Amino acid sequence: MATTRTAHTVWEGELIKGSGTVTFDSSGIGSQPVSWASRAEQANGKTSPEELIGAAHSSCFSMALSHALTGAGNPPTRLETKADVTFQPGEGITSVHLTVRGEVPGLDEQGFKAAAEDAKKNCPVSQALTGTTITLSAELA
Repeated sequence: MATTRTAHTVWEGELIKGSGTVTFDSSGIGSQPVSWASRAEQANGKTSPEELIGAAHSSCFSMALSHALTGAGNPPTRLETKADVTFQPGEGITSVHLTVRGEVPGLDEQGFKAAAEDAKKNCPVSQALTGTTITLSAELA
């Protein structure tokens, strides 16, 4: 069965001087402020579309990797994934770099890296971002 999750943004004013609020409707976890400056300069306590994509990508990738490792008989004890999403004003999102560190009993480094590459390729968020260069660093703890 398909699921749909919803968030919405209210934006006030022009791009450079304006600001908005992103609300996470489906989860009810609250709202976060967003602005052009938080996107193109310093975060200063506000989020950005790129940070939200990073959160989505790191969690999706972790789930895909956990599922693949478990299916192969090596369930992970812990996976810690970071997604660095690069935004270049005038160009857009230019790259995503995933970094994962895992605790996977019974699996060697080569097996872990292979599983991580497969998860990078096949997680739904990676697939949604196919127009973006996605790179990966993977290591066992």
